[in-house]
Parts: sequence; C-alpha cells; structure tokens
Amino acid sequence: MTKLTETGEYAASVSIRRGAHDRIFRLIPRFNSAARAAHYALAQGRHFVMNNQLA
Repeated sequence: MTKLTETGEYAASVSIRRGAHDRIFRLIPRFNSAARAAHYALAQGRHFVMNNQLA
C-alpha cells in the first residue's frame, strides 16, 4: 500500500494476514513515486514472511 504524504513523498506499508488477523507494517523510508513505494513494500512483506519475522 502507498500513501501520498503532506510533504509530497510516498509512504509504504504492507498488510500481512496471519490466521484471522492482519498485521500492518508502516515502513520508514519515503519515496518519490508510488511505484517505488509499492515495490519496496512488496519486497519487505516477502522478506518478513520468508524469514518468519512477524512477531
């Protein structure tokens, strides 16, 4: 997911479902395009899942 911030940058976040609940991770880096933010969020989500870092 991406969101345009007040400063004109894009924030990235990722939602990962585990069981009946979703966890939303709001990621720190900001980006100059929604596409870059989405790419980063997808990569981070995969990393979290593949490395079992959902605690």
